[in-house]
Amino acid sequence: MQEKDIELSIVMPCLNEEETIASCITKAQAGIKATGLSGEIIIVDNGSTDKSVEIAESMGVRIVREKERGYGNAYKKGFSEARGKYIIMGDSDDTYSFSEIKPFVDKLKNGADFVVGSRLKGKIYAGAMPLLHRYFGTPLIAFLLNLFFKTGVSDPNCGMRAFTKEAFLKMNLQSGGMEFASEMIINAARENLKIAEIPIDYYARKGESKLHTFRDGWRHLRFMLFYSPTYLFLLPGSAITLMGLFVLLMVLPGPFKIGQLSFDIHYMVLGSALALLGSQILSIGLFAKCYAYTEGYEVKDIFISLFLKYFTLERGIYFGCAFILIGLLVNFYILLKWINAGFGALAEVRMALFALTLLILGVQAVFSSFFISILLLKKGRF
Repeated sequence: MQEKDIELSIVMPCLNEEETIASCITKAQAGIKATGLSGEIIIVDNGSTDKSVEIAESMGVRIVREKERGYGNAYKKGFSEARGKYIIMGDSDDTYSFSEIKPFVDKLKNGADFVVGSRLKGKIYAGAMPLLHRYFGTPLIAFLLNLFFKTGVSDPNCGMRAFTKEAFLKMNLQSGGMEFASEMIINAARENLKIAEIPIDYYARKGESKLHTFRDGWRHLRFMLFYSPTYLFLLPGSAITLMGLFVLLMVLPGPFKIGQLSFDIHYMVLGSALALLGSQILSIGLFAKCYAYTEGYEVKDIFISLFLKYFTLERGIYFGCAFILIGLLVNFYILLKWINAGFGALAEVRMALFALTLLILGVQAVFSSFFISILLLKKGRF
C-alpha cells in the first residue's frame, strides 16, 4: 500500500506485552476494516526484552523503535511515523478494544480535531481500574484540568484517543513521561482545537502494570501547575498579600480583642511576613505570565490581560516609589517623635514595622517592573 493511500494510523506503544500484543493487533485490524478506511498499525517498541516484537512482526504490522524510555517518548515517535490523516492511539495491554474505533473516526470525520475516550462514562470491567484511580485520582485530575484550562473532558487519563495529523502538529507535544496524557489535552485546549468525548469500555489488563499511582499522579499535577501560573502563583500570591496587609493595618493602631482572642504586635509581624511573602509569589506569577506572553501563548485570564493592558515600566516605578515614599514619611515621623522625646526611649515598633514593610514592597515593585519590562522586550513593549 502506498503512503498516500493510507487514511488511518493506529499507534500502540509496547514494552514487554507478549501476552496481549497479538490480541490488540487482531482487534485493530478488525477496527480498521469496520471504518472502511485504508489503514496501518504501528507498534512502537520501547525496549521490549520479551517476544512482543517478534509476535508483532509475524502479524505484518509496522515496527518502529524508540530507545528513550517513557510513555510520551514512545507515542511521539509513533505519531511522527504515522502516515494517515487520522491517528488512533491506545495501549497494547488489551485494556482498550481497537475493534471499536469507528465512533472515534466518525467524530473526526464530523469535524472534531481531538477525541478522548471516557471510561467513566462507559463500562469499567472488574479489576480494570483501582478504586483509588476511579473515585479519586482521575476525577481530581479532571476537575483541575477543567478548572485551569476549561477542557470539558471527564476522563483525562484515558489512553484511547484519536486526532487528525494536523491537530498533532498543532499540539507541539514535548513531554516524555506519563504527563504526556495531560499535555495533549492542555495543548489541544490552548490551540482551540475542537475536543469531543465518547464513552468506551475498559477491560482488565493482562501482565504487569506499568503505572505508578502516586509518582504518575504527581507528574500530571506538576505539569498542570507548570502550565497554569494563575492558579500556582497569581491567585495564592494575591490572597496572601491582601491578607497580610489587612492584618498589618488592623493591628497598626494598637492591640485589640475579638472575644477571648487578643491581637497585638506578634500578629503585625505575621501580617508583614505574609504581605512580603505574598508579593514575592505574585511577582513570580507575573514573570511567568509575561514570559508565556512573549513566547506567543494566548493570554486568556482577565487578571493578566488587564495587567498587560495598563502596565508600563514608568507606571511600575511610580507605584513602587509611592510605597517607598510613604515608608520614608512614616520613618521621618518616627524620627521627629524621637527628637521631640530628647533622643530618649521610643516605643514606635508598630509604625517602624509598617514603614519597613512598605519600603520593601516598594523596592520590590520597582525592580520587578524592570524585570517584567526586560521580559516584554521581545514583544516591543519596553
